[in-house]
Amino acid sequence: MDTTDPAALPRRFRPILVLALGGAALLALRYQLRAHTYHEISGYVAAIPAGALAAATGLTVASYLLLSLYDTMALRYAGAGPTQWQVVFGSLISSAVSHMLGGGLIAGSAVRYRFWSGWGLTGEQISRAVSFIAVTFWLGVLTVSGLALLLDPSLLAGATPAVSALLRLAGSLTLVLVAGYIGLAANGRTAVRFRDWTLPLPEPRRAIAQVLVSCFDWTLAALVLYLLMPEGTGIGFPAFAGVFVLARTAGALSQVPGGFGVFDTIVVLGLRSQSSGQIVGALIAYRAIYYLIPFIAALVSLGVIETLRQRPAISKLVKSFGKWIPKLAPLLLSGLTFLGGVVLLVSGATPSVPSRLQLLNRLLPLALIEAAHLLGSLVGAALIVVAWGLRRRIDAAYYVTLILLGTGAVASLGKGFDVEEALVLALILAVVLPARKLFNRRAALFADPFTPGWIVAVGLVLIGVTLVGEFSYKHIDYADDLWWRFSLRGDAPRFLRASVGAFGLLGIVAITRLLRPVAPEPVLPDAATLERAYQIYRRSARPESALALMGDKALLFSDSGQGFLMYGVSGRSWIAMGDPVGTEDEQEELMWTFRALVHRHGGWPVFYEVSKDFLPLYVDAGLTLNKLGEEARVSLTDFSLEGSNRRGLRQTHRQLEKAGCTFRMLGRDEVDPVFPRLRVVSDQWLATKNAREKGFSLGNFDPAYLRFFRVGVIEKEGEIIAFANLWEGAPETELSVDLMRYADAAPSGVMEYLFIRLFLWGREQGYQRFRLGMAPLAGFDEHSLAPLWHRVGTLLYEHGERFYNFRGLRGYKEKFDPAWEPRYLASPGRLALPRVLLNVATLISDGWRGLMGR
Repeated sequence: MDTTDPAALPRRFRPILVLALGGAALLALRYQLRAHTYHEISGYVAAIPAGALAAATGLTVASYLLLSLYDTMALRYAGAGPTQWQVVFGSLISSAVSHMLGGGLIAGSAVRYRFWSGWGLTGEQISRAVSFIAVTFWLGVLTVSGLALLLDPSLLAGATPAVSALLRLAGSLTLVLVAGYIGLAANGRTAVRFRDWTLPLPEPRRAIAQVLVSCFDWTLAALVLYLLMPEGTGIGFPAFAGVFVLARTAGALSQVPGGFGVFDTIVVLGLRSQSSGQIVGALIAYRAIYYLIPFIAALVSLGVIETLRQRPAISKLVKSFGKWIPKLAPLLLSGLTFLGGVVLLVSGATPSVPSRLQLLNRLLPLALIEAAHLLGSLVGAALIVVAWGLRRRIDAAYYVTLILLGTGAVASLGKGFDVEEALVLALILAVVLPARKLFNRRAALFADPFTPGWIVAVGLVLIGVTLVGEFSYKHIDYADDLWWRFSLRGDAPRFLRASVGAFGLLGIVAITRLLRPVAPEPVLPDAATLERAYQIYRRSARPESALALMGDKALLFSDSGQGFLMYGVSGRSWIAMGDPVGTEDEQEELMWTFRALVHRHGGWPVFYEVSKDFLPLYVDAGLTLNKLGEEARVSLTDFSLEGSNRRGLRQTHRQLEKAGCTFRMLGRDEVDPVFPRLRVVSDQWLATKNAREKGFSLGNFDPAYLRFFRVGVIEKEGEIIAFANLWEGAPETELSVDLMRYADAAPSGVMEYLFIRLFLWGREQGYQRFRLGMAPLAGFDEHSLAPLWHRVGTLLYEHGERFYNFRGLRGYKEKFDPAWEPRYLASPGRLALPRVLLNVATLISDGWRGLMGR
């Protein structure tokens, strides 16, 4: 890995910092509970009144429904128009996933992106909606915390009047900021800017709605926990709400999944005048009601929709969501499996119920009970690792998960007759079992690198389970022989042995990954490999896959051999040209295989000129999306030279034919004899343009490359004056061109005439569309709230004519009345982006010399 990158070290240390923060929070929580025992905490949870549990559940439902208003307002602000039930359902799923699995302030954004992009939202609309939700979140934080500090700062101030006065002043200033936001919106401002930071401002009524909705949301969420608190504590709700908002915000900012440990510790510290044990009991119930139950409900909802989708009578009703189930379900199933592993590990770290142990002792010998306890913890450790494979849709992970869940359920019964735990694992097994078709990637179980977030989650689980075990058995003296004591009530020795086994298993996995051999360096394809790629290209509906035949890019084939990904390496960037080629499953497999390959070399995975169809796939891979421009596509089915809007094309066609120009399509076997004549045209074109051959995303004049294609030529008096090689997708799909060159003697309008004849030829052959290539930086949003990249791109597009004919190229292609589709760069963002763009430019220009020239 290139440690000279200024952003590399912070990225590499970020998981360590997050893990350290989460671990420190858990240790602080353990310190606060030093006067309590495990059985006391269990008793506090059991003592919560049924009425309080029911009320908290009802408020949770109301809170999640209120969260959908965030999305409703955001999408209307962005100008999008999905139906209300679509918005509500998508918001409920996104919120449940974000709360349970974690993901920062706008958690669940990857899930939201899947829904929103599926509803046809543009990248700019999604960006505006996400910004709106972020602002709404912070307005709620500022308003509720400001009111709490103003009304009752006692919990934070203690008994000090001076501190109370300062906190009330801080609360007042916070509310002034919120009022200022509304005031600026009322004055007609659309945004507030400070350097590169932009705060969007909607119209006044939306600004007021943002404040009200976020306040109600935070109030309901705080009420859920407030109702679960022990009676008679004397805590006023305003003061409690202030502590709650502080804890939730700190948990989100910490980047610890679900704010685990950070949120809980701040609540305990903030309510320090109350019993720490009772507060922790309330927090356990709160996490179950507000986090776990909605997550399971989201998973069940997706399963119900998938079932309903199979029934023709109501398939249309759920069609808009059914197609996204294969994308969302692996994420949820992975989280559920991870949760199953946590359940087993926590169970192994806590005492068994004595009465159940006595019953079990009558049925099984002690040796089997001991073995089941150890096996349960090993299975738990394995599940939190294998869950990663489910997240990546690996088929082997699916089968291993089934085995582990079944084994874990049996082990739960054998180690302490834990029926509830066995039922949870059996339920997870029942949910995962019918989802076989979703896990279709053939890859090594641990081929893909773990993300920092996943590493942090596993680390926090290990720290948490260790602290739970130490807390459960802190009354026991840890003697040297404790490890080897075997007795029916020997829960502490079992915990020690199980912990060593679980840590040992995870250590073996970590060492195995560290000692994995380095992946081979990319090798350019030979003639046999190019012929293999040619056969795939001819079956593909994407004509640009012909770029693989240039031979200047390494090829990565899918396991089936029916798909490939082409890529080059420049600097630290491993740049894939376009989307992977193949079926949807093969494309996903190739993307993850490529990402793992790049990771093993310490590089940056980059996907250049990708389409909108697979953007969620790149988002899942942790890449940032930046628009590059728009590609023109001409419909051939209704193309003709008739009509008033085709007057200019008719005139060009008529003038060139009167000048004696004719069109001829050369087959592959007819190209070789005319290569010398084509080369003369090509050399004249390069000299006239003062240009040199490019590469990677553009073809060059190479006989070995051109022999793969038909070539359309324009002739005059028997001489070739212009030509273009034709990329052909699968029959009746799409056509495109690569090299387009003309001689000095060619009359004006010859390339326009060539395009017309290619369109007419393609229509006769039954093709549907013709790709005219991309117009760089075209179609960027000029809104004041547009991302910085869009504003820079718009500036270059408007005023960069001396460097590149941006506007002229777009205007030329507009003659053919095309439809425009966006093209994107998927890559690491932030500080890495300038270097990525430079790497792409040097790769296309065949090095620095070509980049500095033309």
